Amino acid sequence: MLARPYRLTRGADYRMVVRRGTRCGGARLVTSVLPTSEARAPRFGFIISKQVGSAVVRNTVRRRLKAVCAEFRDTVPEGTDVVIRALPASATAGFTELRSDVARCLNRLVSGPVRS
Repeated sequence: MLARPYRLTRGADYRMVVRRGTRCGGARLVTSVLPTSEARAPRFGFIISKQVGSAVVRNTVRRRLKAVCAEFRDTVPEGTDVVIRALPASATAGFTELRSDVARCLNRLVSGPVRS
């Protein structure tokens, strides 16, 4: 699971990453990445709207995405902010499908390879 230092918590941070960051999209997820010059751990944030499904489904998707990001935490450069927006198709996706989508986008957007 992602500890507090690895999470985006402020709305202003979410807005900045989504508006100024580079984007990678797919059928299930849209990933935005914004590198900063700050010397801190990478931070991850999740946007999961009611279009994804009921509260149970949304929380399941969020838990899966948090577990995936915890795996990739060490491979994302420090000071990087990542926001993952779940699309309605993520409701029926399994863990491995979400993991491969996140890995593909991080490989594309982050400088340096991210292990799959």
